[in-house]
Amino acid sequence: MDDSMSASAPPPPELEQPVRRSRFQRVSLRNRVTWLAAVCVAGAVALVSVAAFVTVQDSLYQQLDDSLTERAVDAANGPLVRTNNLQQVPVAFFVASNFKINVLSADGTAVGPDRRPPMSYAELAVAKGESQRSLRTDHATNSRVIAVPSGDRAALVMSTSLKPTQSTLARLSFVLVVMGGAGILLAAAAGTAVAHAGVRPVQRLNAATERVALTGDLRPIPVTGDDELARLTMSFNGMLSALAESQERQRRLVADAGHELRTPLTSLRTNLELLLASAKPGAPELSEQDRDEMFADVQAQVEELSALVGDLVELAREDAPQAVHEPLELVEVIERALSRARLRAPRVEFTVRTTPWTMMGDATALERAALNLLDNAAKWSPEGGVVRVELFVEESTGMAAFEVADSGPGIAEADRPYVFERFYRSSDARTQPGSGLGLSIVKQVAERHGGSVWAGAAPEGGALLHMSLPGNPPNTEQQ
Repeated sequence: MDDSMSASAPPPPELEQPVRRSRFQRVSLRNRVTWLAAVCVAGAVALVSVAAFVTVQDSLYQQLDDSLTERAVDAANGPLVRTNNLQQVPVAFFVASNFKINVLSADGTAVGPDRRPPMSYAELAVAKGESQRSLRTDHATNSRVIAVPSGDRAALVMSTSLKPTQSTLARLSFVLVVMGGAGILLAAAAGTAVAHAGVRPVQRLNAATERVALTGDLRPIPVTGDDELARLTMSFNGMLSALAESQERQRRLVADAGHELRTPLTSLRTNLELLLASAKPGAPELSEQDRDEMFADVQAQVEELSALVGDLVELAREDAPQAVHEPLELVEVIERALSRARLRAPRVEFTVRTTPWTMMGDATALERAALNLLDNAAKWSPEGGVVRVELFVEESTGMAAFEVADSGPGIAEADRPYVFERFYRSSDARTQPGSGLGLSIVKQVAERHGGSVWAGAAPEGGALLHMSLPGNPPNTEQQ
Protein backbone atom coordinates (compact mmCIF):
# COMPACT_ATOMS: atom_id res chain seq x y z
CA MET A 1 0.00 0.00 0.00
CA ASP A 2 2.74 2.43 0.94
CA ASP A 3 4.76 1.42 -2.11
CA SER A 4 1.86 2.08 -4.46
CA MET A 5 1.17 5.42 -2.88
CA SER A 6 4.80 6.45 -3.11
CA ALA A 7 4.93 5.35 -6.74
CA SER A 8 1.92 7.46 -7.66
CA ALA A 9 3.10 10.53 -5.80
CA PRO A 10 4.33 13.40 -8.00
CA PRO A 11 8.07 14.02 -8.12
CA PRO A 12 9.47 16.78 -5.93
CA PRO A 13 9.89 20.21 -7.61
CA GLU A 14 13.67 19.93 -7.74
CA LEU A 15 13.40 16.75 -9.84
CA GLU A 16 10.93 18.13 -12.37
CA GLN A 17 12.19 18.47 -15.92
CA PRO A 18 12.90 22.05 -17.02
CA VAL A 19 10.39 23.60 -19.39
CA ARG A 20 11.54 23.24 -22.96
CA ARG A 21 11.89 26.41 -24.91
CA SER A 22 10.13 26.75 -28.22
CA ARG A 23 12.06 26.59 -31.46
CA PHE A 24 11.61 30.34 -31.91
CA GLN A 25 13.06 31.04 -28.44
CA ARG A 26 16.19 29.09 -29.36
CA VAL A 27 16.83 31.37 -32.37
CA SER A 28 19.31 34.19 -31.78
CA LEU A 29 18.08 37.76 -31.44
CA ARG A 30 19.84 38.75 -34.67
CA ASN A 31 18.03 36.06 -36.65
CA ARG A 32 14.74 36.99 -34.99
CA VAL A 33 15.10 40.60 -36.15
CA THR A 34 16.02 39.42 -39.67
CA TRP A 35 13.05 37.11 -39.87
CA LEU A 36 10.75 39.74 -38.41
CA ALA A 37 11.84 42.33 -40.97
CA ALA A 38 11.47 39.83 -43.83
CA VAL A 39 8.02 38.69 -42.67
CA CYS A 40 6.76 42.26 -42.18
CA VAL A 41 8.00 43.36 -45.60
CA ALA A 42 6.62 40.17 -47.18
CA GLY A 43 3.22 40.87 -45.66
CA ALA A 44 3.28 44.49 -46.80
CA VAL A 45 4.43 43.53 -50.31
CA ALA A 46 1.77 40.85 -50.54
CA LEU A 47 -0.99 43.25 -49.51
CA VAL A 48 0.19 45.96 -51.91
CA SER A 49 0.64 43.48 -54.76
CA VAL A 50 -2.81 41.95 -54.28
CA ALA A 51 -4.40 45.38 -54.05
CA ALA A 52 -2.58 46.58 -57.18
CA PHE A 53 -3.42 43.42 -59.12
CA VAL A 54 -7.10 43.54 -58.17
CA THR A 55 -7.30 47.24 -59.00
CA VAL A 56 -5.64 46.83 -62.39
CA GLN A 57 -7.72 43.73 -63.16
CA ASP A 58 -10.98 45.52 -62.40
CA SER A 59 -9.86 48.53 -64.43
CA LEU A 60 -8.89 46.45 -67.48
CA TYR A 61 -12.10 44.44 -67.46
CA GLN A 62 -14.14 47.61 -66.98
CA GLN A 63 -12.37 49.24 -69.92
CA LEU A 64 -12.98 46.11 -72.01
CA ASP A 65 -16.69 46.11 -71.15
CA ASP A 66 -17.03 49.82 -71.84
CA SER A 67 -15.26 49.51 -75.18
CA LEU A 68 -17.29 46.45 -76.18
CA THR A 69 -20.57 48.12 -75.18
CA GLU A 70 -19.73 51.31 -77.07
CA ARG A 71 -18.79 49.39 -80.23
CA ALA A 72 -21.93 47.26 -80.04
CA VAL A 73 -24.25 50.27 -79.59
CA ASP A 74 -22.54 52.16 -82.42
CA ALA A 75 -22.83 49.14 -84.71
CA ALA A 76 -26.52 48.64 -83.88
CA ASN A 77 -27.34 52.31 -84.50
CA GLY A 78 -24.99 52.74 -87.47
CA PRO A 79 -25.76 52.65 -91.20
CA LEU A 80 -26.86 49.49 -92.93
CA VAL A 81 -25.65 47.99 -96.21
CA ARG A 82 -27.33 45.49 -98.49
CA THR A 83 -25.67 42.14 -99.01
CA ASN A 84 -25.82 39.84 -102.03
CA ASN A 85 -28.88 38.07 -100.70
CA LEU A 86 -30.65 41.45 -100.48
CA GLN A 87 -30.41 41.59 -96.60
CA GLN A 88 -29.53 44.82 -94.86
CA VAL A 89 -26.77 44.39 -92.25
CA PRO A 90 -24.75 46.88 -90.19
CA VAL A 91 -21.62 48.32 -91.74
CA ALA A 92 -19.72 47.06 -88.68
CA PHE A 93 -19.90 43.56 -90.18
CA PHE A 94 -17.16 44.60 -92.56
CA VAL A 95 -14.98 46.84 -90.36
CA ALA A 96 -14.92 44.92 -87.04
CA SER A 97 -11.64 43.09 -87.39
CA ASN A 98 -11.04 42.32 -83.68
CA PHE A 99 -14.62 41.39 -82.91
CA LYS A 100 -17.02 38.63 -83.81
CA ILE A 101 -20.42 40.09 -84.78
CA ASN A 102 -23.81 38.76 -85.87
CA VAL A 103 -27.45 39.82 -85.91
CA LEU A 104 -29.74 37.42 -84.10
CA SER A 105 -33.43 37.47 -84.92
CA ALA A 106 -36.22 36.53 -82.53
CA ASP A 107 -36.72 33.17 -84.21
CA GLY A 108 -33.08 32.23 -83.52
CA THR A 109 -31.74 32.91 -87.03
CA ALA A 110 -28.27 34.45 -87.06
CA VAL A 111 -27.04 36.60 -89.92
CA GLY A 112 -23.47 37.75 -90.35
CA PRO A 113 -19.91 36.82 -91.21
CA ASP A 114 -18.57 33.33 -90.68
CA ARG A 115 -16.79 34.49 -87.48
CA ARG A 116 -19.82 34.17 -85.27
CA PRO A 117 -19.81 35.03 -81.57
CA PRO A 118 -21.05 32.47 -79.04
CA MET A 119 -24.78 32.73 -78.41
CA SER A 120 -27.10 31.56 -75.68
CA TYR A 121 -30.57 32.22 -74.30
CA ALA A 122 -29.32 35.57 -72.89
CA GLU A 123 -28.78 36.97 -76.39
CA LEU A 124 -32.07 35.47 -77.66
CA ALA A 125 -33.92 37.19 -74.80
CA VAL A 126 -32.58 40.54 -76.02
CA ALA A 127 -33.70 39.72 -79.59
CA LYS A 128 -37.21 38.89 -78.33
CA GLY A 129 -37.36 42.11 -76.34
CA GLU A 130 -37.40 40.36 -72.97
CA SER A 131 -34.14 42.06 -71.89
CA GLN A 132 -32.64 45.41 -72.79
CA ARG A 133 -29.05 44.21 -72.82
CA SER A 134 -26.89 41.23 -71.85
CA LEU A 135 -23.18 41.11 -71.02
CA ARG A 136 -21.52 37.89 -70.03
CA THR A 137 -18.31 35.85 -70.16
CA ASP A 138 -18.31 32.74 -72.27
CA HIS A 139 -15.82 30.39 -70.63
CA ALA A 140 -15.92 27.88 -73.50
CA THR A 141 -14.43 30.40 -75.93
CA ASN A 142 -12.77 32.61 -73.26
CA SER A 143 -14.50 35.70 -74.62
CA ARG A 144 -16.72 38.53 -73.50
CA VAL A 145 -20.15 38.61 -75.22
CA ILE A 146 -22.63 41.52 -75.42
CA ALA A 147 -26.06 41.74 -77.02
CA VAL A 148 -27.97 45.01 -77.70
CA PRO A 149 -31.30 45.57 -79.53
CA SER A 150 -30.96 46.09 -83.28
CA GLY A 151 -34.15 46.98 -85.09
CA ASP A 152 -37.44 45.15 -84.75
CA ARG A 153 -37.22 41.81 -82.94
CA ALA A 154 -33.49 41.44 -83.47
CA ALA A 155 -30.30 41.82 -81.46
CA LEU A 156 -26.77 42.64 -82.42
CA VAL A 157 -24.39 40.18 -80.78
CA MET A 158 -20.68 41.07 -80.47
CA SER A 159 -17.82 39.29 -78.70
CA THR A 160 -14.11 39.82 -78.16
CA SER A 161 -11.37 37.56 -76.81
CA LEU A 162 -10.12 37.92 -73.24
CA LYS A 163 -6.62 36.64 -74.06
CA PRO A 164 -4.98 40.08 -74.55
CA THR A 165 -6.32 41.27 -71.20
CA GLN A 166 -5.32 38.06 -69.45
CA SER A 167 -1.86 38.26 -71.00
CA THR A 168 -1.45 41.79 -69.64
CA LEU A 169 -2.53 40.63 -66.18
CA ALA A 170 -0.12 37.70 -66.33
CA ARG A 171 2.80 40.02 -67.11
CA LEU A 172 1.69 42.32 -64.29
CA SER A 173 1.56 39.44 -61.79
CA PHE A 174 5.03 38.32 -62.87
CA VAL A 175 6.44 41.80 -62.35
CA LEU A 176 4.76 42.08 -58.93
CA VAL A 177 6.14 38.70 -57.81
CA VAL A 178 9.66 39.52 -58.97
CA MET A 179 9.67 42.99 -57.44
CA GLY A 180 8.11 41.70 -54.22
CA GLY A 181 10.71 38.96 -53.92
CA ALA A 182 13.50 41.48 -54.47
CA GLY A 183 11.97 43.73 -51.83
CA ILE A 184 11.80 40.86 -49.33
CA LEU A 185 15.45 39.97 -49.95
CA LEU A 186 16.48 43.61 -49.50
CA ALA A 187 14.42 43.80 -46.30
CA ALA A 188 16.09 40.66 -44.98
CA ALA A 189 19.53 42.11 -45.77
CA ALA A 190 18.60 45.42 -44.13
CA GLY A 191 17.19 43.57 -41.12
CA THR A 192 20.43 41.63 -40.78
CA ALA A 193 22.46 44.85 -40.87
CA VAL A 194 20.17 46.58 -38.37
CA ALA A 195 20.16 43.54 -36.09
CA HIS A 196 23.95 43.33 -36.22
CA ALA A 197 24.28 47.01 -35.30
CA GLY A 198 21.55 46.85 -32.67
CA VAL A 199 22.78 43.68 -31.00
CA ARG A 200 26.36 44.94 -30.68
CA PRO A 201 25.66 46.92 -27.44
CA VAL A 202 23.80 43.91 -26.06
CA GLN A 203 26.81 41.75 -26.88
CA ARG A 204 29.03 44.22 -25.02
CA LEU A 205 26.71 44.00 -22.01
CA ASN A 206 26.78 40.23 -22.22
CA ALA A 207 30.58 40.22 -22.41
CA ALA A 208 30.73 42.61 -19.45
CA THR A 209 28.47 40.44 -17.30
CA GLU A 210 30.54 37.36 -18.16
CA ARG A 211 33.72 39.31 -17.34
CA VAL A 212 32.30 40.38 -13.98
CA ALA A 213 31.21 36.81 -13.20
CA LEU A 214 34.59 35.32 -14.13
CA THR A 215 37.06 37.98 -12.95
CA GLY A 216 35.13 40.27 -10.60
CA ASP A 217 36.30 43.24 -12.71
CA LEU A 218 33.79 46.06 -12.19
CA ARG A 219 35.11 48.53 -14.77
CA PRO A 220 32.32 50.46 -16.57
CA ILE A 221 31.41 49.78 -20.19
CA PRO A 222 32.04 52.55 -22.79
CA VAL A 223 28.76 54.24 -23.78
CA THR A 224 28.08 55.51 -27.31
CA GLY A 225 24.92 57.27 -28.47
CA ASP A 226 21.84 58.24 -26.52
CA ASP A 227 19.29 55.58 -27.49
CA GLU A 228 17.60 53.00 -25.31
CA LEU A 229 20.58 50.64 -25.43
CA ALA A 230 22.90 53.47 -24.41
CA ARG A 231 20.65 54.23 -21.45
CA LEU A 232 20.60 50.53 -20.61
CA THR A 233 24.42 50.54 -20.68
CA MET A 234 24.50 53.60 -18.41
CA SER A 235 22.11 51.87 -16.01
CA PHE A 236 24.34 48.80 -16.04
CA ASN A 237 27.37 51.02 -15.37
CA GLY A 238 25.49 52.56 -12.45
CA MET A 239 24.83 49.07 -11.11
CA LEU A 240 28.53 48.23 -11.50
CA SER A 241 29.49 51.43 -9.68
CA ALA A 242 27.09 50.65 -6.84
CA LEU A 243 28.43 47.11 -6.68
CA ALA A 244 32.03 48.37 -6.64
CA GLU A 245 31.18 50.87 -3.90
CA SER A 246 29.47 48.16 -1.87
CA GLN A 247 32.44 45.87 -2.39
CA GLU A 248 34.82 48.63 -1.30
CA ARG A 249 32.71 49.31 1.80
CA GLN A 250 32.75 45.64 2.69
CA ARG A 251 36.51 45.45 2.15
CA ARG A 252 37.03 48.54 4.28
CA LEU A 253 34.71 47.23 6.97
CA VAL A 254 36.53 43.90 7.13
CA ALA A 255 39.92 45.61 7.22
CA ASP A 256 38.85 48.05 9.93
CA ALA A 257 37.14 45.33 11.93
CA GLY A 258 40.26 43.15 11.71
CA HIS A 259 42.39 46.05 12.87
CA GLU A 260 40.09 46.79 15.81
CA LEU A 261 39.84 43.13 16.78
CA ARG A 262 43.59 42.52 16.64
CA THR A 263 44.49 44.62 19.71
CA PRO A 264 42.02 43.16 22.25
CA LEU A 265 42.56 39.65 20.92
CA THR A 266 46.35 39.99 21.27
CA SER A 267 46.03 41.34 24.80
CA LEU A 268 43.49 38.65 25.71
CA ARG A 269 45.73 35.93 24.31
CA THR A 270 48.75 37.28 26.24
CA ASN A 271 46.87 37.37 29.53
CA LEU A 272 45.49 33.87 29.03
CA GLU A 273 48.94 32.49 28.18
CA LEU A 274 50.37 34.06 31.34
CA LEU A 275 47.56 32.61 33.43
CA LEU A 276 48.05 29.16 31.88
CA ALA A 277 51.81 29.34 32.30
CA SER A 278 51.49 30.25 35.98
CA ALA A 279 49.24 27.25 36.54
CA LYS A 280 51.89 24.76 35.34
CA PRO A 281 53.88 22.78 37.93
CA GLY A 282 57.15 24.47 38.87
CA ALA A 283 56.16 27.83 37.35
CA PRO A 284 56.45 30.94 39.54
CA GLU A 285 53.14 31.78 41.10
CA LEU A 286 51.42 35.07 40.48
CA SER A 287 50.44 37.21 43.40
CA GLU A 288 46.80 37.52 44.24
CA GLN A 289 46.81 41.16 43.18
CA ASP A 290 48.39 40.38 39.77
CA ARG A 291 45.97 37.56 39.23
CA ASP A 292 42.99 39.78 40.04
CA GLU A 293 44.28 42.49 37.72
CA MET A 294 44.75 40.02 34.91
CA PHE A 295 41.26 38.57 35.40
CA ALA A 296 39.81 42.09 35.41
CA ASP A 297 41.77 42.87 32.24
CA VAL A 298 40.48 39.69 30.56
CA GLN A 299 36.92 40.50 31.57
CA ALA A 300 37.22 44.03 30.16
CA GLN A 301 38.67 42.71 26.91
CA VAL A 302 35.87 40.15 26.55
CA GLU A 303 33.28 42.88 27.13
CA GLU A 304 35.02 45.06 24.54
CA LEU A 305 35.02 42.20 22.04
CA SER A 306 31.35 41.51 22.73
CA ALA A 307 30.47 45.17 22.21
CA LEU A 308 32.49 45.28 18.99
CA VAL A 309 30.83 42.15 17.60
CA GLY A 310 27.40 43.49 18.54
CA ASP A 311 28.11 46.77 16.80
CA LEU A 312 29.32 44.94 13.69
CA VAL A 313 26.15 42.86 13.60
CA GLU A 314 24.02 45.98 14.06
CA LEU A 315 25.96 47.79 11.35
CA ALA A 316 25.47 44.89 8.94
CA ARG A 317 21.75 44.88 9.71
CA GLU A 318 21.55 48.60 9.03
CA ASP A 319 23.36 48.12 5.71
CA ALA A 320 20.47 45.91 4.55
CA PRO A 321 17.35 48.07 5.07
CA GLN A 322 14.75 45.35 5.27
CA ALA A 323 12.91 46.57 8.38
CA VAL A 324 9.29 47.62 7.94
CA HIS A 325 8.58 51.25 8.80
CA GLU A 326 5.52 51.72 10.97
CA PRO A 327 3.91 54.76 12.66
CA LEU A 328 5.59 55.49 15.99
CA GLU A 329 5.87 58.13 18.69
CA LEU A 330 9.48 59.33 18.81
CA VAL A 331 9.15 60.45 22.44
CA GLU A 332 8.33 56.88 23.52
CA VAL A 333 11.39 55.58 21.65
CA ILE A 334 13.63 58.13 23.38
CA GLU A 335 12.15 57.32 26.80
CA ARG A 336 12.94 53.63 26.35
CA ALA A 337 16.50 54.50 25.37
CA LEU A 338 16.79 56.81 28.39
CA SER A 339 15.69 54.01 30.73
CA ARG A 340 18.48 51.77 29.47
CA ALA A 341 21.05 54.59 29.50
CA ARG A 342 20.28 55.47 33.15
CA LEU A 343 20.88 51.86 34.16
CA ARG A 344 24.23 51.83 32.35
CA ALA A 345 25.42 55.19 33.68
CA PRO A 346 23.98 55.79 37.17
CA ARG A 347 26.72 58.34 37.96
CA VAL A 348 25.40 60.78 35.30
CA GLU A 349 22.25 62.89 35.47
CA PHE A 350 20.01 63.17 32.40
CA THR A 351 17.85 66.27 31.94
CA VAL A 352 15.12 65.72 29.38
CA ARG A 353 12.86 68.06 27.46
CA THR A 354 10.81 66.63 24.59
CA THR A 355 8.08 67.66 22.17
CA PRO A 356 5.57 65.11 20.82
CA TRP A 357 6.52 63.89 17.34
CA THR A 358 5.11 61.11 15.14
CA MET A 359 6.83 59.54 12.16
CA MET A 360 7.15 56.42 10.05
CA GLY A 361 10.17 54.38 11.06
CA ASP A 362 11.84 51.35 12.61
CA ALA A 363 11.41 51.71 16.37
CA THR A 364 14.18 49.23 17.18
CA ALA A 365 16.76 50.98 15.00
CA LEU A 366 15.80 54.44 16.28
CA GLU A 367 16.04 53.25 19.89
CA ARG A 368 19.50 51.82 19.21
CA ALA A 369 20.62 55.14 17.64
CA ALA A 370 19.27 57.17 20.56
CA LEU A 371 20.92 54.81 23.06
CA ASN A 372 24.27 55.15 21.25
CA LEU A 373 24.06 58.94 21.51
CA LEU A 374 23.17 58.75 25.20
CA ASP A 375 25.93 56.20 25.94
CA ASN A 376 28.48 58.35 24.14
CA ALA A 377 27.48 61.42 26.16
CA ALA A 378 27.57 59.47 29.44
CA LYS A 379 31.02 58.06 28.61
CA TRP A 380 32.53 61.52 28.15
CA SER A 381 30.74 63.21 31.06
CA PRO A 382 32.52 63.29 34.44
CA GLU A 383 31.00 61.70 37.51
CA GLY A 384 28.02 63.77 38.62
CA GLY A 385 27.91 65.44 35.24
CA VAL A 386 24.74 66.40 33.43
CA VAL A 387 23.66 65.18 29.98
CA ARG A 388 21.08 67.41 28.31
CA VAL A 389 18.54 65.59 26.08
CA GLU A 390 16.14 67.60 23.92
CA LEU A 391 13.60 66.80 21.21
CA PHE A 392 12.16 69.87 19.48
CA VAL A 393 10.98 71.06 16.06
CA GLU A 394 13.47 72.91 13.87
CA GLU A 395 11.82 76.04 12.50
CA SER A 396 14.09 76.22 9.47
CA THR A 397 13.47 72.66 8.21
CA GLY A 398 10.25 71.58 9.93
CA MET A 399 11.96 68.37 11.05
CA ALA A 400 12.41 66.95 14.53
CA ALA A 401 15.78 67.67 16.14
CA PHE A 402 17.10 65.20 18.72
CA GLU A 403 20.07 66.73 20.53
CA VAL A 404 22.32 65.21 23.18
CA ALA A 405 24.85 67.49 24.92
CA ASP A 406 27.41 66.26 27.46
CA SER A 407 29.54 68.07 29.99
CA GLY A 408 32.81 66.54 28.92
CA PRO A 409 35.85 68.02 27.11
CA GLY A 410 34.02 68.30 23.79
CA ILE A 411 35.11 67.31 20.26
CA ALA A 412 37.95 69.09 18.52
CA GLU A 413 36.80 71.09 15.50
CA ALA A 414 39.10 69.09 13.20
CA ASP A 415 37.52 65.80 14.35
CA ARG A 416 33.86 66.82 14.05
CA PRO A 417 33.42 65.93 10.32
CA TYR A 418 34.73 62.40 10.97
CA VAL A 419 33.17 61.31 14.26
CA PHE A 420 30.32 59.55 12.44
CA GLU A 421 32.68 57.51 10.23
CA ARG A 422 33.20 53.82 10.92
CA PHE A 423 36.01 53.02 13.36
CA TYR A 424 37.08 56.65 13.53
CA ARG A 425 38.50 57.52 16.94
CA SER A 426 40.17 60.81 17.76
CA SER A 427 43.48 60.94 19.58
CA ASP A 428 41.65 61.69 22.85
CA ALA A 429 39.25 58.77 22.35
CA ARG A 430 41.86 56.07 21.77
CA THR A 431 42.34 55.59 25.50
CA GLN A 432 38.59 55.21 26.09
CA PRO A 433 36.68 51.93 25.69
CA GLY A 434 34.55 51.53 22.61
CA SER A 435 34.57 50.15 19.11
CA GLY A 436 34.25 53.34 17.09
CA LEU A 437 31.02 52.09 15.51
CA GLY A 438 28.31 53.57 17.74
CA LEU A 439 28.07 56.96 16.03
CA SER A 440 28.34 55.42 12.55
CA ILE A 441 25.24 53.38 13.40
CA VAL A 442 23.50 56.62 14.40
CA LYS A 443 24.36 58.13 11.02
CA GLN A 444 23.07 55.14 9.08
CA VAL A 445 19.80 55.03 11.02
CA ALA A 446 19.22 58.74 10.44
CA GLU A 447 19.97 58.57 6.73
CA ARG A 448 17.81 55.47 6.29
CA HIS A 449 14.89 57.43 7.78
CA GLY A 450 15.52 60.46 5.57
CA GLY A 451 17.37 62.49 8.20
CA SER A 452 20.90 63.67 8.93
CA VAL A 453 23.44 64.06 11.77
CA TRP A 454 26.15 66.52 12.71
CA ALA A 455 28.44 67.27 15.64
CA GLY A 456 29.20 70.59 17.29
CA ALA A 457 29.99 72.31 20.56
CA ALA A 458 27.43 72.46 23.38
CA PRO A 459 26.88 75.68 25.35
CA GLU A 460 27.80 73.68 28.47
CA GLY A 461 31.29 73.23 27.03
CA GLY A 462 31.01 69.59 25.99
CA ALA A 463 30.05 67.89 22.72
CA LEU A 464 26.71 68.42 21.02
CA LEU A 465 25.40 65.61 18.78
CA HIS A 466 22.41 66.47 16.61
CA MET A 467 20.10 64.11 14.68
CA SER A 468 17.29 65.42 12.40
CA LEU A 469 14.32 63.19 11.52
CA PRO A 470 11.23 63.79 9.35
CA GLY A 471 7.67 63.48 10.59
CA ASN A 472 4.83 65.59 11.95
CA PRO A 473 3.58 66.87 15.28
CA PRO A 474 0.50 64.88 16.39
CA ASN A 475 -1.93 67.79 16.00
CA THR A 476 -0.67 68.61 12.48
CA GLU A 477 -1.04 65.00 11.39
CA GLN A 478 -4.64 64.87 12.60
CA GLN A 479 -5.53 68.07 10.74
